[in-house]
Amino acid sequence: MQVITFESCYMERVWGGRELEKVFGRKLPASESPYGEAWELTDRPDEQSLVDHGPLKGTSLNELWQNNREEIFGTGFEDTRRFPLLIKILDARDKLSIQVHPPASIANELGGEPKTEMWYIADASPDAKLYVGLKAGITKANFHDAIEKGKVGDAVHCITPKRGDSIFIPSGRLHAIGAGLLIYEIQQNSDTTYRVFDWNRMGLDGKPRQLHIDPSMRCIDFEDIEPSMDQPDGINLAHCPYFCVDRLNISTNGVITNPDPGRFSIVTVISGEIESSDGRIHKAGDFLLLPKACQDVRAVTDSSILQTTIPQ
Repeated sequence: MQVITFESCYMERVWGGRELEKVFGRKLPASESPYGEAWELTDRPDEQSLVDHGPLKGTSLNELWQNNREEIFGTGFEDTRRFPLLIKILDARDKLSIQVHPPASIANELGGEPKTEMWYIADASPDAKLYVGLKAGITKANFHDAIEKGKVGDAVHCITPKRGDSIFIPSGRLHAIGAGLLIYEIQQNSDTTYRVFDWNRMGLDGKPRQLHIDPSMRCIDFEDIEPSMDQPDGINLAHCPYFCVDRLNISTNGVITNPDPGRFSIVTVISGEIESSDGRIHKAGDFLLLPKACQDVRAVTDSSILQTTIPQ
């Protein structure tokens, strides 16, 4: 079976920009709008990835999951209603809101879905910042006081990442992406976000965006103090029950295969060029679904990729 690729779903965001156009040569839906997110693989009720090439063209990711699950994705997913991952590119030209995602232990009670994710820094301005976890000495009580005073930014730990860095964001970790970052995000299939603070700005409609103070306070891990960017464990960047993400360097003519030939993987091209068996060339910013028993994918040049799998 050949590699499967999908159309991107683009999301306007007040903090977004046009880097997807500038860096990856994408054609964005509107000529002036700020686009903050490209959803590359999504199986959500309101947003579906559609196959963009070959005999399956026009088929949604959900249709593949429902009708061709074992053939394309492999075994071990029988009890999963939707494709379990949501994979994005984020273009932050301004700061995102300071936010938190609910842990599984409380998500249902709050009417949301649990969400753990990881970020790979595809590009970063020299002064770009990530806001992750709490500063030393910040307690639940004085954090709530910072919310009331509009000074949450002063309570959140700040990191300066560089291109090629990565960080794991478990549910419950307070976080925000700063301006000047292009990020590959791999996450659980969830769209539940609770905003704690939005830098006292207006949304695209000219009104303040909704905050979710009470659920946020119930979700934040107040023992998550001053985390740092992750250090790779060999090729592995992130490993949890929901996903495993490896970074691989492939020499020219090297072959890319699924780590488990009986299960699928997702390849994200970081640099270089790779060729699928149908002759298509895939470059930085491209995402490929390698079905189980996928035909060979090879590197046309020395290339770097992320390869995402789901642990058994």
